[in-house]
Amino acid sequence: MVVAGRRYYSGRDVDRAVTIADLQAMARRRLPAFVMEYLEGGAEDEWTLRRNREVFSEIEFRPSTLTGVGIPDLSTTIFGRKMRLPFIVAPTGFNGLFQYQGDRLLAEAAAKAGVTFTQSTVSNMRIEELSGIPNLSHWMQLYVFRSQAFMDELVGRAEKAGCQALMVTTDAATFGNREWDRRNYRSGMDPAFRHKLDILCHPRWALSVMARGIPPFGNLLDFLPADQQTFARTAIWSREQVEPDLHWTHIRRLRKIWKKPLIVKGVMTLRDAELAADAGADGIVISNHGGRQLDGAPSPITILPKIAGKLKGRITILADSGFRRGTDIVKALALGADAVMTGRATLYGLAAGGEAGATRAITVLEEEIRRTMALLGCRSVADLDRDHIKF
Repeated sequence: MVVAGRRYYSGRDVDRAVTIADLQAMARRRLPAFVMEYLEGGAEDEWTLRRNREVFSEIEFRPSTLTGVGIPDLSTTIFGRKMRLPFIVAPTGFNGLFQYQGDRLLAEAAAKAGVTFTQSTVSNMRIEELSGIPNLSHWMQLYVFRSQAFMDELVGRAEKAGCQALMVTTDAATFGNREWDRRNYRSGMDPAFRHKLDILCHPRWALSVMARGIPPFGNLLDFLPADQQTFARTAIWSREQVEPDLHWTHIRRLRKIWKKPLIVKGVMTLRDAELAADAGADGIVISNHGGRQLDGAPSPITILPKIAGKLKGRITILADSGFRRGTDIVKALALGADAVMTGRATLYGLAAGGEAGATRAITVLEEEIRRTMALLGCRSVADLDRDHIKF
């Protein structure tokens, strides 16, 4: 129900953001429409994008009372490492489009909050530029490319930089059809005339990002001649070089050369979760790529109970896509996830206010998780189970 006079805060003070939706409203005010479309849009009719959010309204809580909760402990352990909070910043590419040096700002916010940050292959900064951030728990996401030399070098760089886990994205061998995003451009990456005019209406963003030039994808630069190391050229190269014939053999090969935790992202069936475990993966991410790839795919949280019921304890189970509230994260934990990955939620904070905005997004989620667990009567993440929800 919409009540007259109600609206989300959309000013500049990130500390006034009460929810992720407030940070989303702030981001919409600051970013040009074509940039916001890149952040928020999905594939084709966006059925999956909508379903990712709608499904949470079908899950009810079953609270226990008089349990002497006190202040709930939100920590959990993933791959033998204690995590202060049960969520991880998901890998997202092109963060430099939202803020100058967006990858660094997001990673610094995560490090200060004690949250793991996952860097994308197509981040705008090199692995080495982020690895020195104090107290950063640093994971690296990997797209599988045709060039074995590139793959070996990137994995080697991640190892040398001290990355603690490698996450292989498997659902993007074919690029999703993001129709609304495509309508924003005349050709290639050249925005339509109306969007060029719209940039003039967003001077804070233009001075932060456009004035410095659109940043290229830092991890790809070494494989391009010096005169082709532009954003447009690196974007084209990455699309041309993604391996279309992706198979479990690629996972098994990576398992041989990467000795730390290996995670397969893009799992959507129990059978594939079992194959990931058989191939030597330490973890999986149940994911539909935030509704940006196959439209018509189900929400990961509907797949989660079946996979957790069979593989919980054998393999680390993560989930992403559609998480905007601490209540969403608690529901996933109760359904068997070991932790959740947040993409757009923390990006809204980044886009709204840089590091401070990303920090505020993390704080909002933390407060919501703690409050929800207290109201459920749960002292710790380990206490959450199917008895606390109806689905």
